[in-house]
Amino acid sequence: MRTPHELTRRGLIAAAGVTSLPLWAWAKHTSKMKFGFTTYQWGKQWDLPTLIKVCTEIGATGLEMRVEMQSAHGVELTLDPAQRREVKKRFAGSPVKLLGLATGERFDYVDPQKNKASIEKAKQYLQLCKDIGGLGIRVFPNDFHKEVPREQTIDQIARGVRELAQTAKGLGLKVRLENHGSAGELVNLAQVLKQVPDKNVVVKLNCDSRDAAGGKFEEHFNLVKSRLGDTMHMKDLHAQDFPFQLQTDLLIDAGWAGWCLPELEKPPAMEARVEGLKEQRRMWSQLIETSLKRA
Repeated sequence: MRTPHELTRRGLIAAAGVTSLPLWAWAKHTSKMKFGFTTYQWGKQWDLPTLIKVCTEIGATGLEMRVEMQSAHGVELTLDPAQRREVKKRFAGSPVKLLGLATGERFDYVDPQKNKASIEKAKQYLQLCKDIGGLGIRVFPNDFHKEVPREQTIDQIARGVRELAQTAKGLGLKVRLENHGSAGELVNLAQVLKQVPDKNVVVKLNCDSRDAAGGKFEEHFNLVKSRLGDTMHMKDLHAQDFPFQLQTDLLIDAGWAGWCLPELEKPPAMEARVEGLKEQRRMWSQLIETSLKRA
């Protein structure tokens, strides 16, 4: 039986109980994309049981937890071994997959000591992620600095990511390098990845409108398509400054089977958040349906 998040045109027709089929119904497009959630701001005040309950209610099959933000889920480096086992057990007994941790660690610091400290802290988060049963961690590239040549910053980011990749490889985890910051535009990430052959280092898309400037999103997407990771951050689908439909089409055509995680800002009142997330899921499903109707 096909799971709800794996949609094909035949599946859409069957689910609707339609017997008279339009011409697009038997076309080749298939979506393997899944819907998930990242805690960030909208989930910051929800503890772990509540997060799992909300994910189940909104049809999110995967959860990423933002760390370093004093979130109510409490999953931080301070957890002792017993607490880490308890987190792992809680997810193992739920329908929600723990996708991993979204850290704020970055590898662009001009100060070498700060840069080294960020790499070492990211390694600690890799171990925490492993202990609780996650799949990987998110890190940032992040910015160019006026006093440092751009090529030097790209080289520095690549060195940091390569070092982190070795630790992650030993733990069986992914390093998700997010499309974030001035150094994180897709054209720049492509340059970083040329120096990072480790296949457990992957790109985490972030629906960055800068990558779509001049109508060049598809061109920029193709620069990193072969290194796409298993998660992406999805901005508010009401936004008009990003080509969400084009991105959906490209991901479906690439056979991408990852989780789309709404990363929303300006959280509404607590009682309105679940309905807001359900609306995002409906809009996401519509993007997929529209893509599947292509000739």
